[in-house]
Amino acid sequence: MALASVLNSDCADFSFDNCQPSGFGCGPGESGLGFEATPGDGLSFSVRNPLCAVEDDGVERKIEFLHGTTTLAFKFQHGVIVAVDSRATAGSYIASQTVKKVIEINPYLLGTMAGGAADCSFWERLLARQCRIYELRNKERISVAAASKLLANMVYQYKGMGLSMGTMVCGWDKRGPGLYYVDSEGNRVCGDLFAVGSGSMYAYGVMDSGLRQDLTVEEACELGRRAIYQATYRDAYSGGQVNLYHVHSDGWTRVSQEDVLMLHHQYKEQA
Repeated sequence: MALASVLNSDCADFSFDNCQPSGFGCGPGESGLGFEATPGDGLSFSVRNPLCAVEDDGVERKIEFLHGTTTLAFKFQHGVIVAVDSRATAGSYIASQTVKKVIEINPYLLGTMAGGAADCSFWERLLARQCRIYELRNKERISVAAASKLLANMVYQYKGMGLSMGTMVCGWDKRGPGLYYVDSEGNRVCGDLFAVGSGSMYAYGVMDSGLRQDLTVEEACELGRRAIYQATYRDAYSGGQVNLYHVHSDGWTRVSQEDVLMLHHQYKEQA
């Protein structure tokens, strides 16, 4: 049977005529594969398409992939710190350890990725294009609030259609540092601290114990790095590397990229 027809159908039927006895030592009336067969009859069975799985109760259920990540952003007196891990997962399968979860929208704006990697990447790159068009039309940089509103309006049109996206839009404009959370349901929230993903609770625990408004740049970077490390240590769906950015009045700066194993040895020695 052609592969295309198997994929496009709810189930694939396989029939074999003139079945020969198999050499698995099975008794009469058994094929050795768990299917009943009688001499002279054909063996027939079907394989269901897992993408169109129907349970015993007759309800069709789609495959649901579990999304895992840890992304963090917070404001302090010198701007915004953005810290993310780099692991991409599909359920219990680790798809990649080197995903870049920070989208550089323009020299003053950053976006983070949590949820579906394709959804986040596509919509934030589309946002980058819209921000550039705004600059050309208005002869000034777009504000963080306006950029986040553009993104929320774009994804709201597709609400309920299966998008999976939880992103933070961080930047600096004439009002100072800005931080917004935007998701695929069209929610848009302004705040001083956000952590998104399966490891966010662990990151919040570190942030609650160490976040102060008067942190220095070095202290804030170390706090963000430690928060992501602790999340990767406790959350199986987070890991890889810790990527750290600092957003300030002159734009964003990539501070560091460190492997979580190296950080584990470093913090273990300090303990």
